[in-house]
Amino acid sequence: MEPLLWQIYNIFRFGFFIIFTGLHAFLMLGLFLEWRRDKKACNGGQTGEPLVSVIIPIHNEMQRMDGLLESLGQQEYKNTEIIFINDRSTDGSAAALDKFIMENNTADGKSGRKMTMHLLTLTENPGPNRKQYALARGIEMSAGEFVLFTDADCVVPPRWISSMVKRMSDPETGAVLGPVLKISGGKGFFHLYQCFEHAVRYMYLAASTGIGAAGGGFGNNLIISRTSLDAIGGYGSVPPSQTEDAALISKIRSGSRYKIRCGIKPDIHVMTRGEKDWKTLIIQTLRWNNGGLFSPDLNTRLNFGFLMITISMGIIAIPILPFVPSLWPLSAAVLISMTANTIATLGLFGVSLPKKGAAYILQCVFTPMFMTFLTILGLCGVKPKWRE
Repeated sequence: MEPLLWQIYNIFRFGFFIIFTGLHAFLMLGLFLEWRRDKKACNGGQTGEPLVSVIIPIHNEMQRMDGLLESLGQQEYKNTEIIFINDRSTDGSAAALDKFIMENNTADGKSGRKMTMHLLTLTENPGPNRKQYALARGIEMSAGEFVLFTDADCVVPPRWISSMVKRMSDPETGAVLGPVLKISGGKGFFHLYQCFEHAVRYMYLAASTGIGAAGGGFGNNLIISRTSLDAIGGYGSVPPSQTEDAALISKIRSGSRYKIRCGIKPDIHVMTRGEKDWKTLIIQTLRWNNGGLFSPDLNTRLNFGFLMITISMGIIAIPILPFVPSLWPLSAAVLISMTANTIATLGLFGVSLPKKGAAYILQCVFTPMFMTFLTILGLCGVKPKWRE
């Protein structure tokens, strides 16, 4: 190789190492800052009990929503309205919700709680994102100072509502995201991996939020203020997206003066069921990955795209190393960064993850490999079809 080309090549491979590991060091700083902010918010006071509207879309969830309903009935927060949106369900979900509402609607009850519940039924849904349409109808019906979202297949902790509201005590905060972690569905690598994968995604989200670059979202553990929603022109101003939660967060961040924050502590860890096989997990995660790669928000698209493409470069370099050993800085940068990410994820969210010890070492390699696989599928134009 000519001396000039060799110099350019060295700049590329060592520059990649420095930039990639430096970026992850910066993200770890952001994660630490967000952890400190969350700790401060938890220790702060909460003035009064403003009305909170909990919005939950339901579409044929009869077999999946028992845990959610039970956990909602255990909430400590008093001033709450829960709005279920029955989106064209045909499996008995509506009857189950009617029964739950009748048994748990405690407005002005003897307990002193004021948890009112409503069922909004949609007989048609034009989309294009049916969940986004259903959420819009629920928000139109709501009256709360804060709007809190979750999904039918989730289980929320007893202090979930009060803890999410406490994190909104700063008037400059427009939205707070909370962790959503998967319940292990069994033994074996598949079940362990999807639990970890969900946690590491939130770790990246919290880290990027900590440095002021929030672009994603977990819509099944999200609270927003009515004032921030009004500031962006209402929920109807959010562009249709296959990742409607990320689109909402991007709109608040870029279209208003309000800040986005991420909660970390276990009092707001929402648990959800894992997928049953690799096929459904790939479809689910590909949808999220594509949502970042092709986000209508330029900031999200650039940040997420850069991260995924650089991870992919480091992984693709591994099978080439026997033939081009000098590419080692690319792979080394990814493996070092993934090790740091694994330690951070287990340190912050390990309390809600399966206790598998050394088995998590495998995640340092498999996680970036899986991300690379999803990125290649997305860039090749593969579009997943998620539940209706």
